[in-house]
Amino acid sequence: MDARDRKLYLGPRLRVLRRDLGINQTQMAEELGVSPSYLNHLERNQRPLTAQMLLRLANTYDIDVRDFVAGANDGAASDLAEVFADPLVREIGIPRQEMLDVAENYPSVSEAIARLYRALLDLRRAPAMLDQIGGGASPASPIDRLRAFVTERGNHFPSLETAAEEIADGLETDPAGRQMALRARLKERHGVSVQVMPPSVMGANLRHYDFHRRRLMLAETLPPSSRLFALAYQVATIEVAEPVRELIARAGESNEELRRLLAVALTNYAAAAIVMPYEPFRSLAEESAYDPHRLMMRFGASFEQVAHRLSSLGRSGARGIPFFMVKVDDAGTVSKQFAGEAFPFARFGGSCPRWGLYRSFRQPGAPVAEQIETVEGKRFITLCMAQPPHAEAGGLSASAIGIGCDVKYASRMGVRAAEAMAVEPTTVGPACPMCEREGCPDRAAPSLTRTLETSLHSRTAAPYAFRRV
Repeated sequence: MDARDRKLYLGPRLRVLRRDLGINQTQMAEELGVSPSYLNHLERNQRPLTAQMLLRLANTYDIDVRDFVAGANDGAASDLAEVFADPLVREIGIPRQEMLDVAENYPSVSEAIARLYRALLDLRRAPAMLDQIGGGASPASPIDRLRAFVTERGNHFPSLETAAEEIADGLETDPAGRQMALRARLKERHGVSVQVMPPSVMGANLRHYDFHRRRLMLAETLPPSSRLFALAYQVATIEVAEPVRELIARAGESNEELRRLLAVALTNYAAAAIVMPYEPFRSLAEESAYDPHRLMMRFGASFEQVAHRLSSLGRSGARGIPFFMVKVDDAGTVSKQFAGEAFPFARFGGSCPRWGLYRSFRQPGAPVAEQIETVEGKRFITLCMAQPPHAEAGGLSASAIGIGCDVKYASRMGVRAAEAMAVEPTTVGPACPMCEREGCPDRAAPSLTRTLETSLHSRTAAPYAFRRV
């Protein structure tokens, strides 16, 4: 049967969508113009989803039909494969098809398994954490839960985009003019003054809002891109507060620390959308073949800000390339991670040291473009750049930003991507403890899923050799 003629039973995905929206069946049925009993049949796979219903879903909830039909099952199946490769359960030998079946038909179960596994990893790390700080540490990880919240929603929040566009429409388009307009908006509409202050006043703060004097203070050491973003952030805290509160309420999280993290992350998202409004940003990205330098110059943004914004272009009917983005320090610690259509690296513990992201530390400020290939044979185009330490904050540790996408989008990415595609791909894997590649000279740790082969009489080029099964 032709794939176009097959019936689509997407009940589990429909339930996940409704859960993410924070509404019940009656509310969704009313918004879609169908009866609650019909919606119940759809969710239980007793009725197929028609083309008309797909269009109603797309128009009502701003989703991309292709993504909804295809789902994110590759990512979910990859997560399950990583979980079930853990030594605790590896001997069961769960077939990949069973993992795909769970990811396809029971997405909430897949998510629950991933959350439990993250909790298990936190528990395994707890003794070391307690040793380091002398007791009292909690194995809970709000940062991981924040990442999961953003990833589950494709790092795209339509309500924040809409609110930010309304603000940006009334501002100047060039960065200097936009900065002045944001200052004026804060003063005239909200009675908030802006002052640039020396380090002797700011101390360790780069930005501080004085509630009593209604004054936003910015460190004079901040570069122009950071000053512009700080002004947009302050406007967003006031004018985009309600959409942010609604999203946090839908998340249903009771942990107060996580709720504060969500508030900051979502307000940052809104600020980025004010500085880099969706359609002007996406249009220039397409026109310039996703040249980050052009985007940085046009919008007065840093490479990190542009990279983050590129990973959020998921608007239905006007999508950009689905980039993933990651930020690491020079010790390899991941501090930011946003998945695109398919994130090639392990969610549970870093990424491969063979990736150009780590080589970029040798030449800060110089972009490193390359084609990479995972152990599963999937290929991606990536662009990475290291940044010097935050001198304005007295930092000593450098960081690197990496963005990437499936090679099928390479033709839209200009000269750097074409050059990267012209050479053989770099083979990469997940984090070393999860990687089973043999003979890797760059391996930093043995695989948890393989038995080491130790010999007194021979030595391989790779730091760790595995026993052949």
